[in-house]
Amino acid sequence: MLFRNLVYRLGSNPQKSWSSFKLGLVIFTLGAICILLGAQFTYLFQLPGFILLPIGIFFAAKGYIGIFANRFAKTIERLDAASELNKRNTPPN
Repeated sequence: MLFRNLVYRLGSNPQKSWSSFKLGLVIFTLGAICILLGAQFTYLFQLPGFILLPIGIFFAAKGYIGIFANRFAKTIERLDAASELNKRNTPPN
């Protein structure tokens, strides 16, 4: 039950998860661009890039986990409904 509650809680707001994923993707991309600019021009561009990269990874991962949990929760609900239907339609021995 603990795992099921965790999945339902993480997947409860797919719009927020999608926004978090997109934000993380943008921050990660900005960090990667800063690192590439630092390789071409001056290393001072790389410092903010190395700071932005893990922040972007964090937000993107958080959003992706929420999206995955939402889909997984829907799968659990469908399996529970099918199991309940099977119990009702199975004759007693």
